[in-house]
Amino acid sequence: MYTLHTNNTLSPIYKDALAIRKEVFIKEQQVPPKREIDTDEEQAIHFVLYNTQDTPVATVRFLDAGDSTVKVQRMAVAKSARKNGYGKIIMQEMENYIKKTTYQKITLGAQISARDFYHHLGYQEEGEIFWDAGIQHITMVKFVH
Repeated sequence: MYTLHTNNTLSPIYKDALAIRKEVFIKEQQVPPKREIDTDEEQAIHFVLYNTQDTPVATVRFLDAGDSTVKVQRMAVAKSARKNGYGKIIMQEMENYIKKTTYQKITLGAQISARDFYHHLGYQEEGEIFWDAGIQHITMVKFVH
């Protein structure tokens, strides 16, 4: 397995990320395409995890949120690849990348159904439950330095 990242929306890596996101968010969760594919695409760093057959299995992106903070978004694992630990792997790969920068804090809006997943990765809840794209979320944070 290996992870690649890009900020180039013309890259094959980005296209792989988008394919997973379309499968998970648009098809499975019924998020409107205009909501899922937003104006932050070109500013984000997109990560894709590939399995040993070079198939993209998971993706995540992050944005500079200012004040030494990154905002993690769009973490998804392809339906056919779930229950293999790929979500944990791609999050750890992204965090390893972030640790090599000057960023000190990671924030994300976790779907309520995924809050335990993020707790196991060391994220803490912050604030109240909110709705995003018709799905309940909670803000979660983690300090990396």
